[in-house]
Amino acid sequence: MSRPAQTFPDISSELDVRPLAVHIGAEIHGVDLTRPLPSQQVADIRAALLRWKVVFFRDQQLDHAQHVAFSRQFGDPTPGHVVFGGDQQFPEIYSVAKFRTANTKLAEDPRRPWSGWHTDITAAVNPPYASILRGVVVPPYGGDTQWTNLAAAYQALSEPMRAFVDGLHGIHRFEVSAGTSATRDYDEHVRNRRLETRHPLVRVHPETGERVLYVSPTFLKSIPDVSAQESVHLLQMLWEHVVRPEFTVRFKWEPGSIAFWDNRSTAHLAPRDIFDAEFDRQFYRVTLLGDVPVGVSGEASTPMAGDRIRAV
Repeated sequence: MSRPAQTFPDISSELDVRPLAVHIGAEIHGVDLTRPLPSQQVADIRAALLRWKVVFFRDQQLDHAQHVAFSRQFGDPTPGHVVFGGDQQFPEIYSVAKFRTANTKLAEDPRRPWSGWHTDITAAVNPPYASILRGVVVPPYGGDTQWTNLAAAYQALSEPMRAFVDGLHGIHRFEVSAGTSATRDYDEHVRNRRLETRHPLVRVHPETGERVLYVSPTFLKSIPDVSAQESVHLLQMLWEHVVRPEFTVRFKWEPGSIAFWDNRSTAHLAPRDIFDAEFDRQFYRVTLLGDVPVGVSGEASTPMAGDRIRAV
């Protein structure tokens, strides 16, 4: 069966876009995010985001208000975190601190190549379409974040495997993962805000037409279309596949750095090495309201527990 062509909007030659890897990631220079952007720059940044999946900016000293204002030029912000809450004064802002409620501690270190990789809030029926993260307190070394291109990962599957996964679904759930020990605050937040959704295993990107392997390792728990044993082995194979280095980019943060990623076509890995050093790390994030994923057959995701994410 033929697949629809992938389409990416043109990027103006005036925007300084510097790719960092073959499949994903580019730095954008020559823009001032502290001020409202001209409409052409907004369009070009969005085009770069669709093409490169995650774009980075350097030396942007934004405060909370400017962070929110920049984000609103690209969509409607959600609450800082639909499970863990946000800033009291700026409800769109979520504090990504070194030690925060959302952290869990690994027990007996059951690490796998895909451990910690995730796409933001896929347990919701309409996950955020994008996330915008800014670094304020940045370690002098360590603390890098990685992203992977889930559309490139899909294309790299064999044709029979693509045809197979096109028709499957996955159950995404927000819960304390096996092999972790959660704090009481974490457990209470998760119990009080249950989120569970049946998503297509392959979603069609609503703007580019790409097919995306929608297999967020942290939130995807099972494939109900196959047996339990088949589900375990298939998920492990797909998770190992999507984090292959050739699909990824690794970003070294500096104070004032900003990462803006397409949550519909990427997964990312927050650093664990910061817990092996004394350095502090304080970042802030805004997420933008997303749509309900649609699979190859046109079937939309189905909520199983919890409400849709709403705009702030």
